[in-house]
Amino acid sequence: MAAFDGTGKVALITGGSNGIGAAVARRLAREGARVVLADVDAEAGGALAKELDGAFVRCDVREPADSEAAVAAAVERFGGLDVAFLNAGIAGGGQLDETFDPAVYRRAMGINLDGVVYGVHAALPAIRNRGGGNVIATASMAALTATPFDPVYGANKAAVVGLVRALGPTYLPEGIRVNALCPSFADTAILGGMKEELQQSGFPILEVSDVVEAFMRILEADGAGEAWYVVPGRPSEPFKFRGVPGPR
Repeated sequence: MAAFDGTGKVALITGGSNGIGAAVARRLAREGARVVLADVDAEAGGALAKELDGAFVRCDVREPADSEAAVAAAVERFGGLDVAFLNAGIAGGGQLDETFDPAVYRRAMGINLDGVVYGVHAALPAIRNRGGGNVIATASMAALTATPFDPVYGANKAAVVGLVRALGPTYLPEGIRVNALCPSFADTAILGGMKEELQQSGFPILEVSDVVEAFMRILEADGAGEAWYVVPGRPSEPFKFRGVPGPR
């Protein structure tokens, strides 16, 4: 793997105001990249953009036009786009029993899945104009294993991995690498009340810095259509999917 050189590179990060997105933004800025933060949290995003000499764009990833505007801002402000980190996400889509709420379900699917679809669609032309680049979507270990405690989250994250696996070979010939980042429980606000439960049960919580390192490893690798797991105590690498049975 060659070390990532951010000099002259431009990165767009959805969900960039806090958590994993903010940590990746800081790392990319240290590596010389110009960052555009796209988020609904304008206060935190604006402050971080100022700190990093980047740009902030208010972006609700459920709205296709917002993703288009975020990409346009990257091109207008910094001249192009090389990395799209489609990271915006929420937990909690609800159960499918009598407590099911279609509005809660649609919000979770809209942010976690539609946001990636709209983000890829918006970013592809700009990355293509640079002769190639990277699209990395934040999925989850919930995409790779059952999540009975949050089935809708498991469903939309599994869909992100399925999308990435399909897009990877589609755009690799153009030099556009599409991959997924699949962290387990990381120490960010998305854990909410689960953090205390996890700590009490002894379940290890990922440091955000470990997720950032995995993100950088994806940038430095050469694969596409891969889902990189990030779990405590193991080096991150692409998950090896078993082949499905063929016809007899």
